Amino acid sequence: MEVALSVNGTAAERLLMERARAGDRDAFGELVSRYMRRAYFAALGLLGSHDDALDTSQEAFARAFRARGSLDPERPFYPWLYQIVRRLCFNVTRDRRTRRTRLSEATPWLVEEARRRSAADDPARLAERKELRERLEREIDRLPPHERETLVLREFEGLRYREIADLLGIPIGTVMSRLYSARRALATALGESGLREEA
Repeated sequence: MEVALSVNGTAAERLLMERARAGDRDAFGELVSRYMRRAYFAALGLLGSHDDALDTSQEAFARAFRARGSLDPERPFYPWLYQIVRRLCFNVTRDRRTRRTRLSEATPWLVEEARRRSAADDPARLAERKELRERLEREIDRLPPHERETLVLREFEGLRYREIADLLGIPIGTVMSRLYSARRALATALGESGLREEA
C-alpha cells in the first residue's frame, strides 16, 4: 500500500491541518473522514475486537482534536494520529490481558492460508480450516505487543519495512527482527512457514 500522498494531496492535507489546529471543526472532520477507516483497522489489528476498535479509534480522534495544538502541518497527519491510536490500544491490552484476540474481520491472509490448505470444502477440511484459524489466533494473541503491532502494520496495512520503521521511530533492522520473530512463531503454529517474506 502506498502511503505517500500526491503533491496536491499533501498541500490539501497541510491546509486542513492548519485550519484544524486553529480550531476549525469542519477541517478536522475532513481529516477524520480521510483516516477513520485506517485508524479503525489499525486498532482492530492490535485489539482484535470490532467494538473495542470502534471505541478506541473514536477516542483517538477525540484526543487528537483536544491535542490539535501540537499538529505540525509540515508533517503527515496519519503518523501523528497513529501514535495516539497505538497508545490507547496498548492501554486496552494492558488492562485486559486475559482477553483472547479475535482478528477474523481483518485477516484475509489467514483465510487464504486456510483455503490453500483445503483441497475441498468437505466437513473434514472445513474443520481443519477452523482449527488452523483458531491456532493462529491463539499464537497471534501470545505474541509480544511490539511484535504483534509490527505484524499488523505489515500484514494488515501492507506497509513497507521503511514505512513501518518511520511510523514507529525504530531502525529498519528492528522491524525486520520483530517480523522474523512473529512470523517464526506463527509458522511454528502452522507447522510450516507460509507467511510472506518480501520487503
